[in-house]
Amino acid sequence: MPILVSIITVFEELYKPFLQTSLLGRACQAKLIDVFVENLFSHAQPKKRIDAPAYGPGAGMLIRPDIVQRAIEKREQESGKAFKIFFSPQGQKIDQRLLERLAEKIRSIGHVMLIAPRYEGVDARAEEVYADSVLSIGDFVLMGGDLPALLFLEAFLRLIPGVVGCKESVERDSFSGPFVDYPSFTEPLVWLGRQVPDILRSGNHDLIEKWRLDQAAKKTVLQHFAWLRVTRTNDYQQESAWKHIPPHYVVLLHSDVLVGPDLVEGTTSVTSLDIHDIARSATTYGFKKFFIVTPLLDQQKIVNKLLDFWQNEEGKDYNPNRYQALERVLLLSSLDEVVAYIHKMENEFALLIGTSADRKEHTNAITFFDQEKVWAAKRPVLFLLGTGNGLSGSVIQKTDFFLEPIYGFMKFNHLSVRSAAAILFDRWLGLSPRS
Repeated sequence: MPILVSIITVFEELYKPFLQTSLLGRACQAKLIDVFVENLFSHAQPKKRIDAPAYGPGAGMLIRPDIVQRAIEKREQESGKAFKIFFSPQGQKIDQRLLERLAEKIRSIGHVMLIAPRYEGVDARAEEVYADSVLSIGDFVLMGGDLPALLFLEAFLRLIPGVVGCKESVERDSFSGPFVDYPSFTEPLVWLGRQVPDILRSGNHDLIEKWRLDQAAKKTVLQHFAWLRVTRTNDYQQESAWKHIPPHYVVLLHSDVLVGPDLVEGTTSVTSLDIHDIARSATTYGFKKFFIVTPLLDQQKIVNKLLDFWQNEEGKDYNPNRYQALERVLLLSSLDEVVAYIHKMENEFALLIGTSADRKEHTNAITFFDQEKVWAAKRPVLFLLGTGNGLSGSVIQKTDFFLEPIYGFMKFNHLSVRSAAAILFDRWLGLSPRS
């Protein structure tokens, strides 16, 4: 049985050329899908409007709920129950994962109805009563729901068996898994001085597949990290992605920080709890080194005594996990020494990212969604954590980026540095699959 698609719209003429073109036209001819387009005006009395002004202050006209009711109920009386989708900027944003779930539901019913509003949308009661799903194509506003309906149709119908001839091209396409698609090439071999990668002409299918996976992982990390982190991955996929994330470091500054009620630049005391907890968090999220910075000799003796135990065989035998975490800790006397150490290790100067519990004015303020902006520089990354009352102005001036503070709905914002570090690491590098 074909999938029945019913479309309720004000502009039915928009759909006819679209449904007669390319793969959709062939799918209609092959009876894989059957499309019915109906105009909302056919459910209004002659010379009567289908819309009315919205109640309350403000401009805008809404499609009347009784008009929507007549269109939906008449269509379901004629062709049976449908999975009904409304389109609205306030709806759930469409992605491949959502499309696959909806496609499964629609295939089981066999009938999908798309309601494409115009003006300011439809009366909210119509959505409450009839909508099985309300969808959006992004955080922007169009003049109506027809383009979103067309986009949905194109993406949804690709998932109907037979509409796209090659099943593999659907299963392996971008956003069908954690990675987007790999780059593809065709003739000519050389174009504008750019040559097709040799490996693609090697004939070695195993090496080609590994190359494609690596390229897909790289493109996903550098351009679609937000998608990657919410998509379930296996160990091999995680390893493939991790290779393309720049080296990350973190430093806990006990000097060049603000102290006292007058917020003057000074130093603070080291605590073993901060060292242990931040080291464990840094190891969990793959930071290569966790630096402790203090210029005070007595404080250095305290830190060295702790590290002498945990960074040798005695500490390893006592608690192997704690040994693994504290193995990444390195004590230095200044931020300049940290920068020099990373430069020696990476042959590149690190990008310095400042942090604070308060919003700071900075020419390069970033959020927890700006990994791609930072990683585009292809340089190691160093997060600066301040003790006391935060980083001093002299340190902030050295930073390349400044991260927005961690905060919730409450006005209280006094996290310990170890708690803030764990949240920061997770928001920046953590994985959180949605399903």
